Amino acid sequence: MSYHVDFMDAATKDLEELDGSVKQQVYAAILKVSKNPLPKNEGGLGNPLGNKYGNNLTGFFKIKLLKLGIRIVYELIRDDAIMKIVVIAVRTDGEVYEIATKRIKDSK
Repeated sequence: MSYHVDFMDAATKDLEELDGSVKQQVYAAILKVSKNPLPKNEGGLGNPLGNKYGNNLTGFFKIKLLKLGIRIVYELIRDDAIMKIVVIAVRTDGEVYEIATKRIKDSK
């Protein structure tokens, strides 16, 4: 079951700031995962986060584009079949997860 992809406003800005070819690769990765964003233990492509670098991201997932050094954090809203993109960043894991935690808190 394919999920609808929704971006937090800040994540949309993250995507817009990327170079053209990088943006296309990021978008392609998001679309690929959106076809089955469930956790791997449920047969999906999602990598669960949990507690990372002191940030509680339980219920959130990541996509790592190793060659590009980009991390994408997303939330699954199962009832509505939405894959909500929280952050897209070319940063270390710790920084990405801090940004994600801040955006999640600010959105509530």
